[in-house]
Amino acid sequence: MEIEIGHTSSVIYARLKGSEEKAFLRYSVENNSMLLLETYTPPVFRGQGIAKRLVEYAIELARQRGLAIIPICSYTVYFFMKNREYRSILHPDYRDLSDEEWKKLFDEAFSREKSKPS
Repeated sequence: MEIEIGHTSSVIYARLKGSEEKAFLRYSVENNSMLLLETYTPPVFRGQGIAKRLVEYAIELARQRGLAIIPICSYTVYFFMKNREYRSILHPDYRDLSDEEWKKLFDEAFSREKSKPS
């Protein structure tokens, strides 16, 4: 799938070729950290690695700006839980979490997202 990724001061977005829809990763910057708040991929485009590419773009953006990352939404927690090789960019509070602690973070994020009104 051909996508074009860009960003604003609060959103990393992917323009999806042949569609008006966009995938996005909403973030904020606070205290030298990039908080990854919400990830969305339109249902028809899910499972194609788009969200992963958005997170990888966020990692590169954070590196360029000298920021540490704090994963907040369930997808970004899952990404860092499964991709240990990227954990050096994380805020120190997250770098050395155990598998059990990552699972707890994921469960909390997922539960929080499911309880939000649509």
